[in-house]
Amino acid sequence: MASETEHMVSFSQGVMQEVEKAVVGKRPVLEKIMAAILTSGGHILLEDYPGLAKTLIATSFATALGLSFKRIQFTPDLLPGDITGGYIFDRQHGKFVLRKGSIFANIILADEINRASPKTQSALLEAMQEQQVSLEGETLPLPNPYITIATQNPIEYEGTYPLPEAQLDRFMIKLSLGYPTREQERQIIESRHQRKKDQFDLAAVSDSTGLLEMREIAEQVYIDPDIEFYIVDLVQRTREHKNIAVGASPRAALSLLKLGRAWASMQGRNYMLPDDIKLFFYPVLSHRIILNPSLWNSKVANENTLTEILNSVTVPVIQGI
Repeated sequence: MASETEHMVSFSQGVMQEVEKAVVGKRPVLEKIMAAILTSGGHILLEDYPGLAKTLIATSFATALGLSFKRIQFTPDLLPGDITGGYIFDRQHGKFVLRKGSIFANIILADEINRASPKTQSALLEAMQEQQVSLEGETLPLPNPYITIATQNPIEYEGTYPLPEAQLDRFMIKLSLGYPTREQERQIIESRHQRKKDQFDLAAVSDSTGLLEMREIAEQVYIDPDIEFYIVDLVQRTREHKNIAVGASPRAALSLLKLGRAWASMQGRNYMLPDDIKLFFYPVLSHRIILNPSLWNSKVANENTLTEILNSVTVPVIQGI
């Protein structure tokens, strides 16, 4: 096991170092994205202001991991078939042939996903959950691994379609990047000045086979029964809190489990700690709870409610590890 955990540490650090050649000063967020990528169903929702490197992060991870990448710009006139593809008539051969859409790639960037209609948004549901697409009664598997990274702008709501709860629940984590510090922004400018071009020269440090092997290593991480109960208690409290109209689903509990395992393996451990769960509590739960209508206008109610829940659950003491 020691050699496997060392391999995981080397793998994750290698990917992070390559991504950080392009993305400056966002290591805490990048590490959480790395953990999500190391899990099955690790789809990511990035919500932040324009120009904060959301697209750059997606392309950088795809390049560093050696995975196929497609970007889909979501617009009001985008149709489901534009994403999934479909059958078209080939006049030369006199038959219908399959033209695969952009969804057939390892990493899909759904840029400004809330600008498309609900019908188009729903085209991702089957892909995100089942890793397949149904076309004309035929089920087509998507590449393995398959990861959706979606972005949305939190300040422009006119002409947008908020994601339904069913689709939000399929995103393992929701993250925000925030503005860079003064020094970080200077580094961004200096890096562009030295490169003398907009593009970044990143190298692939792995491929799809390597990533799937790392996922297998993460699945071997031990979880104490007390930590299992800790996860369950946290999620169940969201269904009981007075400020919450609709609590988190069991998918949230599974997300905490998978992310905690991935994070532990990234740290070189083959066992999980309660702190691994705490680290992902807000990214996993923030988009999965619906507050009571009286609190919808409060920007801090969501975070404060989750903080109350986190502080109200007894942290298990793990011994003998």
